[in-house]
Amino acid sequence: MTAADGVLGTGRLRLRPWTTRRDDLSRLTDLYGRDEVTRWLGGPPSVTPVELVARWAGVCAGEGPFGVWAVEVAGVATVAGTVLLKPLPGGVGEVEVGWHLHPDCWGRGYATEAARAVIDRGFAAGLPEVYAVVRPGNVASAAVCTRLGMQPLGRMRRWYDVELDAFRLMAPVVVD
Repeated sequence: MTAADGVLGTGRLRLRPWTTRRDDLSRLTDLYGRDEVTRWLGGPPSVTPVELVARWAGVCAGEGPFGVWAVEVAGVATVAGTVLLKPLPGGVGEVEVGWHLHPDCWGRGYATEAARAVIDRGFAAGLPEVYAVVRPGNVASAAVCTRLGMQPLGRMRRWYDVELDAFRLMAPVVVD
C-alpha cells in the first residue's frame, strides 16, 4: 500500500478522497439512492451529495489515519464505492472500518481489499484495534469481516442506537 495526498493504493484499487466533480456526485447519488445499499445503512443520507463530501472531508482533516475514500478499480473510470475509517459515534476512542459498494461491484473482493488497506493504515498509525458494525442479516458484510480476520463480539446497541453485529480486529503484536 502506498499513501500520498490522502490516496492509498492496493494491487487492484486506488482509494482517494471523494470530490464534488460531476462524475463523483453522480456516482454518490446512484450508490446511496439504491435500496439494496441503504437498507444496510439505516436509510439514505439525509444530506445532499455535496454536503456528504464536505462532511467526509472533515473526517479526513484531523490528525490520524481517519478518512472516507472513493474506491476506484484500476483501469476503470467508475468508482466502485466507499471505504471509511473513522471514530465510532458515542464511543470512547473506538474506530470503525466500513464499506459501501455499488451493486455492480459486489462479489469481487473489493470491500475486503479496500478495508484491509485502511485497517493497515490505522494499525501503522498506532491504532490498537478496529471495529466493524453490521446490520443483522447483512451476510455479505459479515463475510467481509470474517475474511479480514475480525472476531465477532455479538449484537450490540452501543454506537448507533440500533442493534448491530459488532466485530473487532486487534492490531498485530510487533516483536522487536
